[in-house]
Amino acid sequence: MIIRTSSHYGDDTCSSYVSAGGFIYLSHHAGGHESDDIVYQMQASFDSLAATLESAGAAFDDIVQINLYLKNIKDFSAAKDVFYKYFKKDHFPARMTTTTDFVNPTCLCMLDAVAYRSS
Repeated sequence: MIIRTSSHYGDDTCSSYVSAGGFIYLSHHAGGHESDDIVYQMQASFDSLAATLESAGAAFDDIVQINLYLKNIKDFSAAKDVFYKYFKKDHFPARMTTTTDFVNPTCLCMLDAVAYRSS
């Protein structure tokens, strides 16, 4: 069974997540754009991701793969350190990090992920 949820940010063309079998595909999550601090925006992005995970009946321990998009590569170290707040030691998901521009010029980072929840 495939379950699609409504958008978490008002774009009808993109679900907040799609659940297919035991997999949960989470769309892009960002936040904290009122601050130009990468740590602040990373925490807001993770908090947004946590809310979507909870609505899907999952948690951070269920994430198997995560993508981190950064506006500035110079923010990599500080952004990477935020992962320690949200994941237990030795329970980090596979991760890919890349740099990109964002539609919102104040956005410094964005996350998307795949989680697995056994039924």
